[in-house]
Amino acid sequence: MSEYIFETEDLTYKYSSRQEKPSLDNVNVKIKKGVRTAILGANGAGKSTLFYHFNGIFKPSSGTVKYDGTPLDYNRDALTELRKHISVVVQNPDEQIFSATVEEDIAFGPMNCGMEREDVEKAIQDSLFKVNMEEYRYRPTIQLSYGQRKRIAFAGALSIRPDVLILDEPTAGLDPQMSQDVIELVDQMVEAGTTVIISTHDVDLAYAWAEEIHVLRHGKLVFSGVPEDFFADLEQVFLTGLTVPHTYSVNFMTQSIKGEKLDPYPRTNSQILCKMRHGDSATGHIKLVPVGEGADMVEEEGAVGVYGSDSRRLFASKDRVADYHFNAIECCLMEAINGRPSTLYCDERMVPFVEGRIASLDRFGSHVEVVR
Repeated sequence: MSEYIFETEDLTYKYSSRQEKPSLDNVNVKIKKGVRTAILGANGAGKSTLFYHFNGIFKPSSGTVKYDGTPLDYNRDALTELRKHISVVVQNPDEQIFSATVEEDIAFGPMNCGMEREDVEKAIQDSLFKVNMEEYRYRPTIQLSYGQRKRIAFAGALSIRPDVLILDEPTAGLDPQMSQDVIELVDQMVEAGTTVIISTHDVDLAYAWAEEIHVLRHGKLVFSGVPEDFFADLEQVFLTGLTVPHTYSVNFMTQSIKGEKLDPYPRTNSQILCKMRHGDSATGHIKLVPVGEGADMVEEEGAVGVYGSDSRRLFASKDRVADYHFNAIECCLMEAINGRPSTLYCDERMVPFVEGRIASLDRFGSHVEVVR
């Protein structure tokens, strides 16, 4: 077993023999299992082309692509087996949705993977719930808006319960609430053991979310590593057609004015606010309510947030609307920084992740207590 889910060795690809410069040029990239990974680069840098090599849609002009340490086999049966483990959501949902109704489109993947009918039914229900499209199950796909089609494409990818989820510009064209929902779903999948890889132009999203980034420029890999190291090189950022994330820029300017070191690097609004305040005032606490089978509402304190699919089901069953239905972890942290208590309902399996986010503020000068 390899520690890398994907490896490329001198990967080169041309769309035609007449193409002067390759779309991918001797790319050597290693993507670790279970690590939140973002692929960055301007339009035409080669991000989508690289993704299509991961699931065998494209075959290299030269070089090798490995999945879990084994070079890809491009015969039909091997590729069918590979695609049972890998879901790709492309930027344009019209390239992915081809069935007449929402139900048929989402059922296609599970049925091709050989799921039993009962499991297919559950996969349809679960994936539609996760993208908040349950009421559209029997709707003709042609009647959906762009954002709705994008949600259905995402639901179809979730329905096969993949080992690897690859998202090409996952928040492009989505409203802000759905964008937050997508990132929450992605975090849940990572914590459940799925390796998630995204490409995005949204440097703020990539900086806040990714543990590792790989940057492409004109088909060449120009950087692999932690985001802070890349964005510290302003010339390289400019040459790749990107910009510096807002949080990185604010940290750089404020610390430079004060003559203090940049490290630790905040990636979220709550982290940078803590760093700027230097723990000057007391924080509130977060009442964390794990939600599993048989869970119920509790006596709440302050504003109420909801995080995770099980928690949302609980609130839906009680006909409740939370104060913070989107980006709830960050919202509850901001409550605490301002000295107020809050209550966060969280899926049981996501508790370690949430506790890690809360504990991260310690590095930036504020301690938020978790109570049960």
